[in-house]
Amino acid sequence: MFAKAAVLVAGSWGTALASVLADKGIQVSLWTRNESQAEEINRDHHNHYLPGVTLSSSIKATTDMGEAVKDAEAVVIVSPSSAVRQVSSELKKHWNPGQLIIHAVKGFETETLKRVSTVISEELGCEEGRIVVLSGPSHAEEVVQQCPTTVVVASLEEGEAERAQDLFMNSYFRVYTNRDMVGVELAGALKNIIALGAGMSDGLGYGDNAKAALLTRGLAEITRIGAQMGANPLTFAGLAGIGDLVVTATSKHSRNWRAGSMLGQGMSLEQVLKQMDMVVEGVRTTKAASEISEKYGVQMPIAKQLYQVLFEGLDARTAVEALMGRDKKTEMEVMSLETWEQWHT
Repeated sequence: MFAKAAVLVAGSWGTALASVLADKGIQVSLWTRNESQAEEINRDHHNHYLPGVTLSSSIKATTDMGEAVKDAEAVVIVSPSSAVRQVSSELKKHWNPGQLIIHAVKGFETETLKRVSTVISEELGCEEGRIVVLSGPSHAEEVVQQCPTTVVVASLEEGEAERAQDLFMNSYFRVYTNRDMVGVELAGALKNIIALGAGMSDGLGYGDNAKAALLTRGLAEITRIGAQMGANPLTFAGLAGIGDLVVTATSKHSRNWRAGSMLGQGMSLEQVLKQMDMVVEGVRTTKAASEISEKYGVQMPIAKQLYQVLFEGLDARTAVEALMGRDKKTEMEVMSLETWEQWHT
């Protein structure tokens, strides 16, 4: 069904998804702006973002987006969230309406607070229902080693999600479909905030009790704002929600966890980002979430404290003390009564 696919861009996750497609016998054109990276992939079958991994010869890198997209039945966008609009704008020059458009980006456009699928549809001039989002618990480092991995693809159009399912699903990469595109996108983006907090807790040496509480209350926080924005609360109990939250908040593969851990050990945000030398989506997402919570009138205390640590110089221990000292609450205060009734009528 699929003979060729284009993957934009050649970061660790984009390269891992390219490997999944190549393992299915699909010719993959991997687009990058970096000429030396393209040469490394084509000549040595290596990508420095995934050290020690030998890539399939079916993966060809190019710096020409027109060449990458030409004759591809599917185009997969895997850029940093900050580059989605630019990449999509360039894609518009080359794509055709018959191509399946998938994105695997976990974040927001911070300037507008728009979801990634909205940004892509605006730039391509197509209905948002044409876009599919791929998300779930999936470290690139494990996917390229063919470790069993399960993800979800979501679209407003069930047929598009099923096409994406057929594109990616193989013996080690299991794909489920979901109609709740909003929930899947929000879960994938917002869990990075909680992963930062989990890393920070570990960096402070607070142990498993604290991290378990952070993940549990973090999930409640994500569900609360997600439901208010129109997502199905059940989505946050699935692969894109608790599944991705657990894997991102508990693993050293996670750059958000690593960044949080360094913050907990006393490093400044500037020092952390310089040492990471990679995009940490949770930082941008924390800023977006702070504005989203105000826009929708929904409390996000964990995100608020992390915002103050990241951007206002608040000491990490002081942030934890503020969370522990909040007024008494009931555990089941996840969403408004109106939202609860909406999903139960």
